[in-house]
Amino acid sequence: MKKAYHLSTCNTCQRILKELKDNHFQLQDIKTEAITELQIEEMYKHTSSYEALFSKRAMKYKSMGLKDKNLQEEDFKNLILEEYTFLKRPIFIVADKIFIGNSKKTIEALKNILANE
Repeated sequence: MKKAYHLSTCNTCQRILKELKDNHFQLQDIKTEAITELQIEEMYKHTSSYEALFSKRAMKYKSMGLKDKNLQEEDFKNLILEEYTFLKRPIFIVADKIFIGNSKKTIEALKNILANE
């Protein structure tokens, strides 16, 4: 299975998907098709951390005063389920591996896995 969680209005997500154009990912625009509890639990199985899936760059993170709170794993999970902008993106799942975010290192690792399929 190759799945990509992205935001269609995000230029960075679109650039990365364009770079990966020949790899047939099942795409899910998280703005129009919300993340389900089952999906986030599947991601959690790969990371053992909801915080790893959480974007602290989201504008609502600061505006809601979350940076000043001591958030626990369950808080991160619930926030992601309530508000799509809290999911770090893009997220790619390829077989049993997960690639979270848009860092150059993460995308290069993804490309290496795809090249060796």
